[in-house]
Amino acid sequence: MLAEYAVKVENSRGRRHAEPLHPYRNDYQRDRDRIIHARAFRRLENKTQVFTRRFSDHFRNRLTHTIEVTQISRTIAGVLGLNTELVEALALVHDIGHPPFGHSGETALDEAMRRRGKSFNHNLHALRIVEDFEQRYASFRGLNLTFEVREGIIKHSCDWDEKEYPQLAEYLLDERPPLEAQLIDHTDEIAYNTADLDDGYEAHILELDDIRANVGIFRRCWEQAEKRFPGAADKLIFNEALKAMMDCMVTDLVEATARRVREAGVKTLDDVRGCRKRLAGFSAEVDAERREAKAYLYRALYDSDALRPEKARGAEIVSEMFEYLMAHPEQLPNTYRVKVGVSSLERVVCDYVAGMTDGFIFELHERLLGGAAGDL
Repeated sequence: MLAEYAVKVENSRGRRHAEPLHPYRNDYQRDRDRIIHARAFRRLENKTQVFTRRFSDHFRNRLTHTIEVTQISRTIAGVLGLNTELVEALALVHDIGHPPFGHSGETALDEAMRRRGKSFNHNLHALRIVEDFEQRYASFRGLNLTFEVREGIIKHSCDWDEKEYPQLAEYLLDERPPLEAQLIDHTDEIAYNTADLDDGYEAHILELDDIRANVGIFRRCWEQAEKRFPGAADKLIFNEALKAMMDCMVTDLVEATARRVREAGVKTLDDVRGCRKRLAGFSAEVDAERREAKAYLYRALYDSDALRPEKARGAEIVSEMFEYLMAHPEQLPNTYRVKVGVSSLERVVCDYVAGMTDGFIFELHERLLGGAAGDL
């Protein structure tokens, strides 16, 4: 049973191109399936989350991270009475616009565009992917996803100013997104805060004593696990602590969101959309712990000496490839060359580079720039 404020598939604003209903899948289920079968979704397997493949095949990549976000999101949506099929589609598509080499690659691509008076944002790029780049259907370009999924792609993590982004005006920028979309930014953070502690510890970059000293929620969960499993190996207690940390954050997100919904007097989806602020979120106490964990990960892992050379080289490869293709547009595939004139050259080059996997851009850089890439 869906809550009254949940998104009902029968009330969807529909697709850009009308299609007949499917006999046994509703529109959000079909959106989920279209995302899973998209080429851009498959490419997430070879895109960096935190570590490149040279570290270990056991560490998360964009695809495995996406699957973890989806699992967490479905669980929370079900407890809150939200539309789990819409939430699943939004979780699966939330990172589809990321370029190679993670956030360092995104920063390099954005800087290259800003030098030309433009910008790159992975959520806006994701919308371009599902609206235009994916070509699987004879009747239309893109995946022809429902309005609610397209809206959630751009609005799940931030609000947009219609004056600055008039091309997004159709997405109700003066309204809050549904709770199904609001959840995704928080489940994304639950997933990577716990997973990156795990991978960082496995990579011997993060030390157990340092994690316990600097991440309060983990320390509390570790102490509980140590009492429950006396004599167990540190790694097993570590796993139990991470599991408890995730459960604590998930439970708090459910309870704090439900409390805000009650306090705001929300009854309908229109009430959700009309709220001055977003309703999904953690309690003040757990949000402070979340921020502490995130700050620690930036300081001790993302900006660590161990990862800094790899991140810098990834950003360098993205930047060099962008500038090379700007100077040599004849090296663009024909499917991109034909877009020059319809879109600016820098946007076409940006779109091409953003779609590359880590492995592909590395090999292309090595071939076109004479093997100057070095090792990653």
